[in-house]
Amino acid sequence: MAPILSQRPQGANDAASPDARVVALRAVHRAASELRRGTPILLSGPEGTLVVAAAETVSARGLAELAAAARGPAVLLLAPVRAAAVLNRPVPQALGAAAIGTASEMGVVALRLPPGLLDPAALRSLADPTAERLLPEQPERTTTPPQALPAIALAKLARLLPALVVAPAAESAAARLDLLSVQAADVSAYPIEAPASLTRVAEARVPLEDAPEARIIAFRAADGGIEHLAILVDSTAPGPEGAVPGAPLVRVHSECFTGDLLGSLRCDCGPQLRGAIRRMAADPAGGVLVYLAQEGRGIGLVNKLRAYTLQDQGLDTLDANRALGYGADERNFWVAAEMLRAIGVKRVRLLTNNPDKLAGLAACGIEVEGREAHQFEGNGVNDGYLETKARRMGHLLT
Repeated sequence: MAPILSQRPQGANDAASPDARVVALRAVHRAASELRRGTPILLSGPEGTLVVAAAETVSARGLAELAAAARGPAVLLLAPVRAAAVLNRPVPQALGAAAIGTASEMGVVALRLPPGLLDPAALRSLADPTAERLLPEQPERTTTPPQALPAIALAKLARLLPALVVAPAAESAAARLDLLSVQAADVSAYPIEAPASLTRVAEARVPLEDAPEARIIAFRAADGGIEHLAILVDSTAPGPEGAVPGAPLVRVHSECFTGDLLGSLRCDCGPQLRGAIRRMAADPAGGVLVYLAQEGRGIGLVNKLRAYTLQDQGLDTLDANRALGYGADERNFWVAAEMLRAIGVKRVRLLTNNPDKLAGLAACGIEVEGREAHQFEGNGVNDGYLETKARRMGHLLT
């Protein structure tokens, strides 16, 4: 899973004013949006500036802009597992990102777009393991450029495949192209700074089938990104000092469009969601269901569908995520901790089978009094999925 975040990473500007932090959050959010649109951005740090484009979305125009802004050869950045597949040999996982392609050949391809190499279709196939085509020629490793890890992190924030075309930037040329610039330190700080800026933006009583007194509170970060929800079930309410008394049942549930809404049999998310609400409604202390916009353990719906394709080809849920270039779990539990604090919940009985959630919330300052088991029988379709969660991810399903 993604590292448990208990303090601000080095590089975050603790002395910055609140307005400066908001500006930094917005810059990261805008940069992620630019990558999704296929537009290159500039990523700056103490070791220099990269011009960066997402292999999944970049168009011919975007590649031309990248070439015009570059002052050196372009390389393709991939997460280690994907790089190993492209290279057809192992790549150490500790690298975090690998730059592949012959520096000269890929540079020519990046700048001059010869057919068959650095064109949008070829880049998309290199980024996506559900596509069959790789580089026409055996690629070679080259030196990983500075800001490689923040670049990969930015692609993940955009819910894109972590595959990027990058080159050292000629900043004067980049300025003429009016490319958006973002600081690498702000990208690295984003996983904590964005949750810390969450505010309540709407709330209403929403009677549910199994919890007629439920109330939903929506939270949004200062970057204006996607909202997360807290579903307060029945008697969970702050006391006179603003804190919820006792330790209510809490479930941290990541949204699952296919399971929660469509009733997919591939996972157990739908039964866990509805079962949690029933449990909370029956509990004297009530409960809170923290509904996080972190689909597919943080990789997004589109990438989850790609992972399903890889599972149909024989990979389990863990290896499918890794083949896409993602970790086994990319979620950020700091978001859940900030939401619980905002509604006055400091102590919880956590409804989960996942020990990482226990550790994650505790590391973020929430007192976890205990775990309440929350498992459901397999349905004949998801039996292998449940077995993988127990055997390889440590979920407590026995």
